[in-house]
Amino acid sequence: MMNQINVVPYIDVMLVLLVIFMVAPQATPTGSIELPSVGQASQTPVQPIEVIVKADGKLALRDRGAASPKEIPVTRDTLVSTVRDMQAGDASRPLVVAGDKAVRYEEITKVVGALQNNGFTRIGLLVEQAGQNGKPAR
Repeated sequence: MMNQINVVPYIDVMLVLLVIFMVAPQATPTGSIELPSVGQASQTPVQPIEVIVKADGKLALRDRGAASPKEIPVTRDTLVSTVRDMQAGDASRPLVVAGDKAVRYEEITKVVGALQNNGFTRIGLLVEQAGQNGKPAR
């Protein structure tokens, strides 16, 4: 007499489990992530100094408190001293960093880090405010 294991019931159970594991993920609802919109961002300070990071990585400054704000090109080495001159002793004057759409976020974090390391505390990111119908406001 020869002893053998009957594997047919095991195969049946495995096929049922396979079908269950194939169907179960499709039956579970997918989670949705609600991203923040630009319209929920806070308003820009009244007269900030704007640090502009261009697509090619070059920097420029714009004094929003001036009568005719225009861009002043700066290098990374002269950024801190030029911002201090623009603040004119008013250390509470806010800074906003505006990045081009094509610039890497790493470049913006380097600029913010350099400003924070030199004692600037009121630093924000400039965002485009959403207008009606989801179109950017100007």
